[in-house]
Amino acid sequence: MASKGFSHIGLSTLDLDKTRDFYVNVLGFKPVRSDIIPIHEGGQIRHIFFDTGRDQLIAFMEARGVPGIPAEYDAGINRGLGVPSGFYHFAFEAGTEAALEDKRRELIAKGVKVTEVIDHEWAKSIYFKDPNGIQLEFCTYTRNFTDEDAQMKARFQMSLEGMGLDDASKLKPSPKR
Repeated sequence: MASKGFSHIGLSTLDLDKTRDFYVNVLGFKPVRSDIIPIHEGGQIRHIFFDTGRDQLIAFMEARGVPGIPAEYDAGINRGLGVPSGFYHFAFEAGTEAALEDKRRELIAKGVKVTEVIDHEWAKSIYFKDPNGIQLEFCTYTRNFTDEDAQMKARFQMSLEGMGLDDASKLKPSPKR
């Protein structure tokens, strides 16, 4: 069977109402499925799927009173792991460079802190965070990939600050292998 891309990406949130508001009213993603799932052992899970385009979805689950699931945890993924915010992030397709600029202006007008447009040489991107602290990106390709692109090699340098880490001392020590 040939790969057809993502069906959905599943994430967690501690506040589904705030997450829903952001993804609907700030990003403009349409909710396509919303469930309340009662758990036999107690509590419930609220689950919502948003259409991000091209039949690809992003879903969020919020547990309430479910035994064994903590009431508080870091839903931002990266902070809990002690890695820079860009390590786990999700990028949405902007379509064109003009659309990327429009999306940046739109997000700023809605009060979202957004980076300048970053030129990666093969793509351009903007970065921001959702209410959970998850780093998000809108990206557009600026050229086709080449065979040279697939070769692993040093192409540029970056600082920890450029990776979204203001203070390197905030990184947790990695566990011994």
